[in-house]
Amino acid sequence: MKGILYGVGVGPGDPELITLKAINLIKENDVIAVAGKDAKEAVAYKIVQGTVPEIENKTLVPVYMPMVMDKDEQIRNHQKGAKMLEKYLEEGKNVVYITLGDSTVYCTFTYLQDIVEADGYETRLVPGITSFCAAAARVNKPLCLWNELLHVVPAAHTMDTPLDQPGNYVLMKSGSHMKEIKDLLRASGREVNMVENCGMPDEKVYMSVDEIPDDAGYFSLIIAK
Repeated sequence: MKGILYGVGVGPGDPELITLKAINLIKENDVIAVAGKDAKEAVAYKIVQGTVPEIENKTLVPVYMPMVMDKDEQIRNHQKGAKMLEKYLEEGKNVVYITLGDSTVYCTFTYLQDIVEADGYETRLVPGITSFCAAAARVNKPLCLWNELLHVVPAAHTMDTPLDQPGNYVLMKSGSHMKEIKDLLRASGREVNMVENCGMPDEKVYMSVDEIPDDAGYFSLIIAK
């Protein structure tokens, strides 16, 4: 029988926020796939290592899919990564692909999943705690109440759009365009909190737009209410 490819969210950064289902799948299977050139340097790997130290003895499969704008190169990288995983699936081995946060929210695993499924293999998704839920808990505030809407968007896609829709906003991966994003936030008049590297050792919390540095890191998540 062919193996199953699991896309497993391991949470935002705190090893204590990994689900029991994720822990059990990692423990029960020998092949663990991780995004990046070096599996042991990946954020997802380091998160799991804090809770499941035996991951060090697993067969680690690094899947390198750099963020590039060239669509053809993206497709080549996705195809290459999928074929690497299919070798193990064809041998009847399950593959657990661990991913930061949740496996259904802006997750590169989805591209591999589509290819692997099209090639006739079974895949399954295992959810993880999302970065925006963890960030809201970190600043001790609800994301939305009663009938409030919640807009979850990649920050880079909001730079030319005012934050004027009803409800609250989550701006993900804001770091590379922070100065422009801060101008939008000020113009919106919204209450702003930001968590950088949520749940990780170098986590930083900012309780207003004026506290946020222009050079904040890639894993910067903004909640604007």
